[in-house]
Amino acid sequence: MSGIGTTGAEVSTARSRVARGPGVAVADGLVMTQRNMAQLVRSPEEISLYFSLPILFVLVFGYVFGSGMQVPDGGGYREFLLPGVFAMTMLYGMGATGTALAFDVSRGVVDRFRSMPMARSALLVGRCLADLLRALLEMTVLVVCGLLVGWQWHRGVGLALLAVALVLLLRVAMSWIGIYIGLLLPNPDSVGTVIFPLAFPLTALSSIFVEPDLMPGWLGAVAEWNPLSATVAAIRELFGNPGLSGGSWPTDNALLLAVLWPVVLIAVFAPLAVRRYQRLTD
Repeated sequence: MSGIGTTGAEVSTARSRVARGPGVAVADGLVMTQRNMAQLVRSPEEISLYFSLPILFVLVFGYVFGSGMQVPDGGGYREFLLPGVFAMTMLYGMGATGTALAFDVSRGVVDRFRSMPMARSALLVGRCLADLLRALLEMTVLVVCGLLVGWQWHRGVGLALLAVALVLLLRVAMSWIGIYIGLLLPNPDSVGTVIFPLAFPLTALSSIFVEPDLMPGWLGAVAEWNPLSATVAAIRELFGNPGLSGGSWPTDNALLLAVLWPVVLIAVFAPLAVRRYQRLTD
């Protein structure tokens, strides 16, 4: 055995990994989730930074520009705006995901975890679950902020919870994109320079701030097919908020697209992230 360069410790570690069942892998993932959440609690400045941007958008667009904005069915602009802010916050959350993971890679944390008798999936699963918990916290803050500025839902608690579930599904998709970028660019300073140029056009060319019907024809068509617009249109419908224009396939099937787009993104980026992670650890 010594002829192939395999140490006894490596063989022991490999055997322990084979012996560990899926239940233990889930437990390892939960441990990593706790570790990631503990890091978040120890960084309140990071929480303030990522919460301040969407709240600032609510205040600036809702109060400063809101009186000049038009909503197709004549509803209040702040009720039109808040569902878009929910989706936008999930999009920009992938920046925190990518930066945190790139930080772990650059410090050699991934290599240290590799040497431990833990499931290799634990790091990625723990990151995704921690992002989901963080998204729940963000949604709670934003809903409270929305209620304070006059936003509300009108179609019952059940449909409102379904809308929140669609927002969280979008966040899971954004998390896997962030995980892939964080593994691809192990320099934390490089992550933001890549994610912002990706996120800003998606935000601008969507129905977050302006209804696509008010845009030039080709631009409105691009905005309607934007994954963010699908989620925004769907949750506006579920919340009973204004801005429910119809007449095109994407707007008439917003609920379907709000599920399909995140599922497609997860199906593409989750395998890419896993493959990149395997290359780092093999």
